[in-house]
Parts: sequence; structure tokens; C-alpha cells
Amino acid sequence: MKKTLPSRNVQQGATLVVVMILLLVMTLLALASLRGTLLEERMSANQYDRSLAFQAVEAALREGEALATTRPVVPAAGCANGLCGMPDPEAAPVWTVAANWAGARVTEVEMGDKTAQPQFIVELLADDIPPRGTCTTTGDVSETVCTGTERRYRITARSQEAGRASVQLQSIYAVP
Repeated sequence: MKKTLPSRNVQQGATLVVVMILLLVMTLLALASLRGTLLEERMSANQYDRSLAFQAVEAALREGEALATTRPVVPAAGCANGLCGMPDPEAAPVWTVAANWAGARVTEVEMGDKTAQPQFIVELLADDIPPRGTCTTTGDVSETVCTGTERRYRITARSQEAGRASVQLQSIYAVP
């Protein structure tokens, strides 16, 4: 008995269908991989941007602490030129009031090819507090020259540029 092969006219093209399905699966895998890579790239760019904003805010916070060291004259109430008087317990915190940020001090921080302009507010919290223990005016703990009282300030710094990471830091700073 002789076997006959099917003629080309009878073939259904099953190989073509299998190859097209495999090509579709490979395309979907490539798109999923690309989507994950793009997401990771965006996440790392956001982390880098936040890191730069954090460094800029830290620099502004240090500048505010340096200003507080000079014992600046603060307004009796409210804020002016980035300096705020003692807080009113009934009022909103000064760093939550937009008008206070409009008059806040701005510092310019260069970070490689980028420049940030974080703001800071220096707020007097307490005045004429007797120092606890020994008093020093520099990093030398043997130094005993003091005013006899200290002032406490709250320094609030923020970096909040449009389309960039927003960072806000605070410190309580005692000045002998």
C-alpha cells in the first residue's frame, strides 16, 4: 500500500498560527519588562530629586541656626522678614500659614549643575531660660562664658519648587 502525502493545497497553515502566537507572547513580555524598567527609572529619579531637596533644606536649616546664634530681634507678634515672635497658643503654627512663607528668608544652594532656593523661618520659642548644667558658647566644653540665660528658637526650612520634591525640616535651637 502506498502512502500519499497531502498536497500543498490541503495544508491549513498551523505553523504560521503557532509562530504568530509565540511572537505575540514575546511582544507582551518585552512590553511588561519595558514598563517595569521605566517605572524603576522614574522611582530612582524621584529619589535623587528628593535627596537634592533634602540637602538644600538642610543647608537652609543650618543658615537659620546661624542666624539664631546672633540672637536677632524678633517682632513682638507675627512674622517679618523670616523672623517670628513667640507663638500664640491659640493660633495656627507659623509654618502652616502661607503668608509667613511669602516673607521667609531664601537661601541659594548650588548642587553641581542645579540650584535650589529653600526658605526658612526663625521663630522665638522661649527667652531668658536659665541654662541646665554647664553652659558653653562653642564646641569647647571647658568654656564657661555665658549670658546666664538662653533663648530657644524653632527653625523651619522647606524646599517646595513646582514639579520637584517637597521637603520640610525643623530644629529646636538653644542659644546661650
